Amino acid sequence: MNYFQKYLAEEFAEDYQEGRLSRQAALELISSITGNRGSAGDILNASQPRAAGEASMRAFTAQARAGVGGFLNQGNPAGSSAGTASGTAAPPPEVAPDDTRIEGGEMRFQAGPAALQGYLARPRGDGPHALVLVCHENRGLTPYVQDVTRRLAVAGYAALAIDLLSRSGGSASLSPTDIPGILGNIPPDQFVADFLSGYAFMQQQDYVQKSRAGMVGFCFGGGVTWQVAIHLPELKAAVPYYGPLPPVDQVASIQAAVLAIYGGKDQRINQGIPPVENAMREQHKIFEKIIYPNADHAFHNFTGTRYDPEAARDAWSHTLDWLRKYLAG
Repeated sequence: MNYFQKYLAEEFAEDYQEGRLSRQAALELISSITGNRGSAGDILNASQPRAAGEASMRAFTAQARAGVGGFLNQGNPAGSSAGTASGTAAPPPEVAPDDTRIEGGEMRFQAGPAALQGYLARPRGDGPHALVLVCHENRGLTPYVQDVTRRLAVAGYAALAIDLLSRSGGSASLSPTDIPGILGNIPPDQFVADFLSGYAFMQQQDYVQKSRAGMVGFCFGGGVTWQVAIHLPELKAAVPYYGPLPPVDQVASIQAAVLAIYGGKDQRINQGIPPVENAMREQHKIFEKIIYPNADHAFHNFTGTRYDPEAARDAWSHTLDWLRKYLAG
């Protein structure tokens, strides 16, 4: 398995361990990534479920009633969510699509023979504005990610979220249960190439400040953010949220100032922090990390079951501070 396939498979195995997915649901999702039910079974056999608490048992009951697809739509990291961990309705977007302070929306641009889809938001007015690229989670380009893009526009940036499922028809056209398998079978180099194309497209826009570009990504998109930072030396700032960390032998190529954000309960990801942090220090890179002790993986996503409002607000404040510091001028 490649870098991202391993991450996605391990994520669903962990969801099985924690009672967020049944064995059958996890087996189907991992098989869609590996292409082999036998290897998916081997991965799950090494992941024994932990004692299920009351919340996990409720999740299993909901899954049994709704099926895999229904469960994914209730807030599991693989699908779009309708509520938070408490079972209450998810809060509304922080910035409405018709907010008069900004302009933009769904868009397409040409990248060689491919027509890539995305979501663009920028402040009203001529600019120029510093550019921030945005990468989605393993759910695809969801309303949550669109909201993040609008938040960046309100903060003064020309923000572009690219739909890495464009060649498969786009996130909105796909079933949530199909998205992880599709992403897992896209070559990782294609993710980077699509963001390089997005960067090149935005460089042609009059409202973009050409010399100031940053990137933010979440979960799977955090890993893509690291990879873009490795391959795009023009990137000045990067903020990956709790995604797969890069191989240590690649960090020498990073020119961006990196702020990495994590949840303290997310041990699967956090165990990989020390070697990357050491490599960044040894290579004299600008690097800081923030770990929220009581937050879990995907805590920033206000539509998910692990949303932590306090940690999310604080992390976003630090994100904007980081971008202001390194994209100023």
